[in-house]
Amino acid sequence: MTVHTTIDSPLGELLLVGERSATATGGTALVSLSVPGQKGGAVVQDGWSEDPEAFTEIVSQLRSYFDGELTRFDIECVEGGTEFQRRVWQALESIPYGTTVSYGDIARQIGAPRTAVRSVGTAIGRNPLLVVRPCHRVIGASGALTGYAGGLERKERLLVHEGALQTA
Repeated sequence: MTVHTTIDSPLGELLLVGERSATATGGTALVSLSVPGQKGGAVVQDGWSEDPEAFTEIVSQLRSYFDGELTRFDIECVEGGTEFQRRVWQALESIPYGTTVSYGDIARQIGAPRTAVRSVGTAIGRNPLLVVRPCHRVIGASGALTGYAGGLERKERLLVHEGALQTA
């Protein structure tokens, strides 16, 4: 059964979508975490149930992250995407809090050729789990903030929050 809820955050309202799971902490595996206006973000569908209680543990971790108390999430997520996307997304999860890497770094980490940087960027752009799977920690080779489905302002806000970027 697909369930959803929304919560307020420093990034604006977050839409959490999950699947009920007997094995997940709190009984819900996260399918999507998106922000308003997100390119490719989730939209509530007919047949989904609003169930804030299903996300109690996930919301607790998100609040701790935004309060500066949590640097790594421990949330069961539903696997999706292609095999290549899953490799890229797994690499995202290994980027330490407060640091950034380039798209080329991710390509090298997964053993993809230098020519695959665009494909890596596309896979990162399709990450359905903003914040939790830290795609905001990937920046251009020049150090420029590029390509964030939730908007570059939110990417900057997350990197400042984590101490990976200084405010101007």
